[in-house]
Amino acid sequence: MPDVISTKVEGGILEVTLDRPKANAIDLVTSRLMGETFQKFRDDDSLRVAIVKTAGDKFFSAGWDLKAAATGDAVDGDYGVGGFAGLQELRDLNKPVIAAINGMAVGGGFELALSCDLIYAADHATFALPEIRAGTLADAATLKLPRRIPYHIAMEMLLTGRWMDAQEAQKWGLVNGVMPKQQLDDHVWDIARQLASGPPLVFASIKEVAREAEAIKFQDALNRITKRQFPTVDILYGSEDGLEGFKAFAEKRDPVWKGK
Repeated sequence: MPDVISTKVEGGILEVTLDRPKANAIDLVTSRLMGETFQKFRDDDSLRVAIVKTAGDKFFSAGWDLKAAATGDAVDGDYGVGGFAGLQELRDLNKPVIAAINGMAVGGGFELALSCDLIYAADHATFALPEIRAGTLADAATLKLPRRIPYHIAMEMLLTGRWMDAQEAQKWGLVNGVMPKQQLDDHVWDIARQLASGPPLVFASIKEVAREAEAIKFQDALNRITKRQFPTVDILYGSEDGLEGFKAFAEKRDPVWKGK
């Protein structure tokens, strides 16, 4: 069973690959394994960026494993430390995560992509939320999608279950880039290397502030930043890295980020 999740580490980058033929569907055991993998990524200071991908080029992921559900795998069962697919509810994940969508991202597979910070798609990729046709709620997508793309487009996907191709997804800003499938992995790794060479404490602050600010007023969030009331901001403002960018500029050299 652990073979359904494989990992590769290179230069501070963790690549996580889900491989569950035929559709990379996610059952409870797989979700828990993914949660353990992303929890280790979160807690390992040597890892700075994660890439989420799946095997094959037909399905990124079909989401929840309906066959497993039919044999007793409860929809409301124990998804593990990070919630469904290991990312959706993983607390304090303050590192960049990139999704590489090489195929259909359906239901929970689409929600897995929405749990990432950057999304790049092969030009044949498609997205859909068919839960409406099964008489159930696409819970995470209902919360997230209207904040990511225009409200009426998000509601159309949620209410009708229609498909969106990669080109339309880019039009609405749902994905960062679209390219031939042969170029997807190389492009995502280029982006990951760029991020891995960046300032990890700043990235952590960006992710925490963006996440927490969703629930509070703009001025309250700004006041919390100024008063160093976000833990990641307090660490950043008191760190060596907090001065390194200014020193590097003054000394006309590239900054060296230590993450401390």
